[in-house]
Amino acid sequence: MTNAESIMTDEDATAAHLRQALAESIIKNRAAIGRSVDELILEAVRTVPRHLFVPDVGLDEAYADDSPIMKRDKQGVAISSVSAPWLQAMMLQQAQIEPGMRLLEIGSGGYNAALMAELVGPNGAVVTLDIDPDVCARAERGLADAGYDDLVTVVRADGEFGAEQHAPFDRIIVTVSAPDIPPAWINQLTDGGLLVVPLRMRGLARSFVFERTGNHLSSREFELCGFVPIQGVGEFRQRLVGLAGDDIALRIDDRQPIEAEPLCEALTTDRHEAWSGVVIGGMEAWDDLDMWIATASQSYGYLVTTDAGYQSDLIDLAKRWGMSAIWDCDSFAYLAWRPTVADGQSREFGAFAHGPHAADLADRLVGHVRSWDRGQRHGAGPHFEVHPKHALDGDLPRGLVIEKRHSRVSVSWP
Repeated sequence: MTNAESIMTDEDATAAHLRQALAESIIKNRAAIGRSVDELILEAVRTVPRHLFVPDVGLDEAYADDSPIMKRDKQGVAISSVSAPWLQAMMLQQAQIEPGMRLLEIGSGGYNAALMAELVGPNGAVVTLDIDPDVCARAERGLADAGYDDLVTVVRADGEFGAEQHAPFDRIIVTVSAPDIPPAWINQLTDGGLLVVPLRMRGLARSFVFERTGNHLSSREFELCGFVPIQGVGEFRQRLVGLAGDDIALRIDDRQPIEAEPLCEALTTDRHEAWSGVVIGGMEAWDDLDMWIATASQSYGYLVTTDAGYQSDLIDLAKRWGMSAIWDCDSFAYLAWRPTVADGQSREFGAFAHGPHAADLADRLVGHVRSWDRGQRHGAGPHFEVHPKHALDGDLPRGLVIEKRHSRVSVSWP
């Protein structure tokens, strides 16, 4: 027995065992969707003592594959959390970090920065940045207690502007939901470097991997994710347009025009149904359908509800957290499904709609489902590029252009 082993406490031994179990949980989580995780990332998970970065949380909770909320605003909205380990591992896998690289993390907490330090090694550099002084202080304590304070630099600043004094970076990993990509992130990234960011696209958050080429970014891949919103100058939260008080609402993004009063009236009208004939298996992924509808429609949002709204007779949401929706001036339609007779597990997609133009909107939404089924369901998915705000239409790939504050995001489907 080594001296280090001889002085290991029961808590240390339990934490080490839980880290091993956490790594196995991440392997299973990724394998379930046909993905893998590099062994170096798993070894970092087995090494970094996560419990030191989540004070006042028991060991079992600290090493659960979950995301403990560390701080909320006055309205009770989560503004700081320690991301779920499976999500951190996914983003580290996306980043393809190599020893000796210079890394920037925007949105701190300490734990993910420690994982990054393990990956770049002693010849690399990690900067972790956050706008919240409490988060920075917590990160500094955790990094010091875990022995990474000489490998990671904690910076308190607005993430909108990056960390120019430490640039350039080979990789930038953003761990807060971003409505846009500020110029500083592109400028501080090396040419050919990668930006991993949970970018909101018409309200849909995806963890994108963008590669810098000159003054623009090209997507390499994206995955589902969920993060607390960015704070500071770049903060731009989604809007909730109430249709029945606060219980039923349309959640919309990207400054899309909408008038609440006519849509509130539409909700009181009889429901129109239309069905697509497109069937999906019980375990089959279909998140690309949401992205297809979002980028094929002039209007797009998510119809969401509270528990009270979910239990009402006004709407029939297939998922409690909401379904894709489109609208015009006085009508709206949202994605629906119903079980098929064949096996009870498969479901047919359709649309429910309300308002004077309910039938037209329902048919339009069903048309999007059918076109996705014909051309995109088993394809490579969409390609995204982020260009400067001054880029001309002729310089962008063909497809939808989403206008943002700092950039023009083009979306093209094969």
